[in-house]
Amino acid sequence: MADDMGSTVPRRQLGRALRDLRTEAGVTLDAAAEALECSRQKVWRIESGLGSVRGVDVRAMCELYAARGELTRALTALAGETKAKGWWHAYGDAIPDWFELYVGLESAASRLRFYKNSLVPGIFQTRDYARGIYRIDQPDMTDDDRERAVDLRLQRQSLLTRRLPKAPQVQVVLCESVLLRPVSTPAVTAQQLKHLHEIGRLPNVSIRFLPLTAGPHHGAVGGEFVMLDFPLGNRSTPEPSVVYCESWTGALYLDRPAEFAAYEKVWSSLLRLALDEEQSRQLIDKIIGEVHHG
Repeated sequence: MADDMGSTVPRRQLGRALRDLRTEAGVTLDAAAEALECSRQKVWRIESGLGSVRGVDVRAMCELYAARGELTRALTALAGETKAKGWWHAYGDAIPDWFELYVGLESAASRLRFYKNSLVPGIFQTRDYARGIYRIDQPDMTDDDRERAVDLRLQRQSLLTRRLPKAPQVQVVLCESVLLRPVSTPAVTAQQLKHLHEIGRLPNVSIRFLPLTAGPHHGAVGGEFVMLDFPLGNRSTPEPSVVYCESWTGALYLDRPAEFAAYEKVWSSLLRLALDEEQSRQLIDKIIGEVHHG
């Protein structure tokens, strides 16, 4: 995975540049689609970074938006980078289209911040815990499809210990209810909590719990989210940070500065309420012994 970051970031860069050009030119999505003789959905998908892009389409869009020749050539070259395949493409339809973008962003991120109030994040799940989740979420899955989905989830975890590029900093705030909620059998749940205990000792990982006694908080109102920050790389400014929020039928990717700033405030409020790392480890041990009898 470290050698193959895929095309997610180039697609996102290209889409953002084309969206800005269209906006500056005063062209609506519908007008662009009509002029380019394609569907509105196609223009939206290109601007959202949801697939590879042909150079001929980029040149046509740049011409429509009256982009400078130098910029047109640069964006056309960038389109070539959108065809690279990430490691996750080997799993085919085990990964939904709307989640594929997230996996690419997760692989490219330098910092990940998770807030979860129901389940352990996927990149921390054990195989048996993940199987239990898929049996609940996707009861109609065949055994083979379920195993492929679980394999994909476990493969994502290699980013926690990779060397090149440098492993991201991962900070997690979990509600205490995550520890109390049984998944599959008591033994499976206890094993998962012990795994959390171990993985929380990695130098780049911080796991903290929000006790039930904290009462109502911003996370309970806004729901679960992931915040992703990106390295500087070879650019003068890093790729814009993004907030990822998932639902049953898709996901939201929020990258406007005001949106991200709002989640920064929520994150800060959660940290103020959460137990520190040592207290969180003690809570894990307590619940394993008292609730899941591990």
